[in-house]
Amino acid sequence: MTETATLDALFAETLGGSRGPHPSELVATSVFWLQHGTRLAGSNTTSLNRYVLVRVGHSYGACAFEAGELTANICSEASGSRLDVLMRDAPLALRVAALDAYLTEVEHHQDRADAEAVALPAGTPEQRARARDEAITGLLDAAPGTKVALIGVVSPLVTALHERGCVCLPCDYNLDTTVDGGLVTSVMNEVLEPADAVVATGMTLGNGTFEGILRHCGQRGVPLTLYAQSGAAVARAFLGSGVTALSAEPFPFSQFDSGPTTLYRYRAGHSS
Repeated sequence: MTETATLDALFAETLGGSRGPHPSELVATSVFWLQHGTRLAGSNTTSLNRYVLVRVGHSYGACAFEAGELTANICSEASGSRLDVLMRDAPLALRVAALDAYLTEVEHHQDRADAEAVALPAGTPEQRARARDEAITGLLDAAPGTKVALIGVVSPLVTALHERGCVCLPCDYNLDTTVDGGLVTSVMNEVLEPADAVVATGMTLGNGTFEGILRHCGQRGVPLTLYAQSGAAVARAFLGSGVTALSAEPFPFSQFDSGPTTLYRYRAGHSS
């Protein structure tokens, strides 16, 4: 697989047709967005998440976005568009969702030999979130005392890191404290600089921060693990090109189902 050092390079490769059928041959049958709030037991904070989604053939692509970045009319304006048009001309979050749909349709996670399928059991939101985040932290090769920068704070993930004996350094644009009262910074460098390892959400692909994280980890030799609902297949393209490990969770996500679902774990160096 071609090494991909930047998101722009991945868009260029895909638009050039080097990763499969030319995107002009595929149409976004459906473009939609959703917003949901979550307050897990024991938390005083309601997390609001917004996703834009693109349906192509058998596949969905997704990317989270911040309030005000997209409006409801994007659904009627973008549905029926060719994928190459969305990848070039749409707002970044929709471009990522379109690219994610394309890369998923070209190669589904379950079809790859290097993808480890992890079954998340049926259960309550709290049980499901805990199982998901334990699967994510299971990708870390981190001894007790390891300082882990967490870019994008999810309460069960904070708990899972603490249970592994790690020192969690949380960063989020929308939270001030963790569920256990720890301070959350919105200044990414404050957690990246002292970190021995980095765990970042796939939302960084859609808000423009991903490449800075990738570059920082590469320069310092710090392992980078992504947990991606946003851009799960996009993040996969960076394995071995700065991303050390990946938890890929394609749509529909675990929080939208109380029954068993599957996420896919990858580690760099495990060839497909």
